[in-house]
Amino acid sequence: MTTHLQTRRAGMTLVELVIALTIFGVIISTALVFMSRQNEAYQTSLRRTIALRNVRYAVTTLRQDLETLGTNVGADQPPLVHADDDVVVFSADHTTNVSGDPFAVFHDPDAPSGSVIAPSGSFSIPNASQSWPGVAYESAPGIRSSAEAILFWFAPDVTTARTDDYQLMRRVNTGEPDVVARRLLRDGSEPFFTYVRLVDQGGGLLPTPVPDSLLPLHHAVASHGSAADTGAVAIIDAVRAVRVRFRATDGEPGDRESIVGISRLIALPNSGQEILSTCGTPPILGSALNATVATLSTGEVGVALGWGPAIDESGGEADVVRYVLWRREVGNPSWGEPWVAIPAGAPTYTFEDATVSSGTGYLYALAAQDCTPTLSPRTTAGPVIIP
Repeated sequence: MTTHLQTRRAGMTLVELVIALTIFGVIISTALVFMSRQNEAYQTSLRRTIALRNVRYAVTTLRQDLETLGTNVGADQPPLVHADDDVVVFSADHTTNVSGDPFAVFHDPDAPSGSVIAPSGSFSIPNASQSWPGVAYESAPGIRSSAEAILFWFAPDVTTARTDDYQLMRRVNTGEPDVVARRLLRDGSEPFFTYVRLVDQGGGLLPTPVPDSLLPLHHAVASHGSAADTGAVAIIDAVRAVRVRFRATDGEPGDRESIVGISRLIALPNSGQEILSTCGTPPILGSALNATVATLSTGEVGVALGWGPAIDESGGEADVVRYVLWRREVGNPSWGEPWVAIPAGAPTYTFEDATVSSGTGYLYALAAQDCTPTLSPRTTAGPVIIP
């Protein structure tokens, strides 16, 4: 007799395998769909964040600069120069490169000299047919105003394939323009800039939107506050706020494009504020400037400067707020722009100049400045020859 031993083997039937693969496929498909949606949500959030940061940075820059409008302008220098729906030009002592300057809003020691004072000549205003200013504004006779001209305007964004987006541009005086933000869009048919002015409506001066029909506003009279700066041409002097309105996009048009809009009213707190000569007449310095070659506290050979308080600091009108120093090399006929400023309030004053070159002669000048601000006549020292 032959006996057949049968070994029972565990396994899956074809039906069971098909069912298992189907279930596995459903699970994988569900997971992939979930991951795809999560990735799409992340990308949408990222694109929206990019657009939001873009629009916020543009508005923050506009607000930060527009709020300085009118600070420390010359007596006849207009605070707001030009105002239209896509360009605004104003005067402000925004930045100084002079150490210790108490009047400018910001200090940047690397700022070019031509960008920290009023422009020396006329320039064309972008997106406009007008030019400005055509005159050299001064804070005192012979001293150029330290309030520069700042320009913002919207220009077509040529870096993209779109035809409806813009760049926000910024420029100081006649310098090179900077791009503040790109991929900006109009908010429908709304203008980028609108303005609010004070209007006498019988019960007093009330904030009132400037009608589009009055734009552009332009300070056609070069001398602010003069007899000619009245009536219709003075409407621009009544502006007290600017509304900025635009949108930002993260890229090209499409289903996944993210667009963020913003509208912000920016007050102009210094507009209409006149610089009053409450300090009286120009300050009296009455102190000599001493300049000698010396070994400085750093161990280097340089020039030690020293002077006493001005007559109008501790006495007289008691209105001196700082001292301004100039430096020039022997043979240079021009003092140029101020070299450094020292706050008042000390019993005596010293300053060390280590930025000198061996074999070169230097001349130094000193003036006191009051709160008007007005400078006293300069007193000079030197020449000092560096061995």
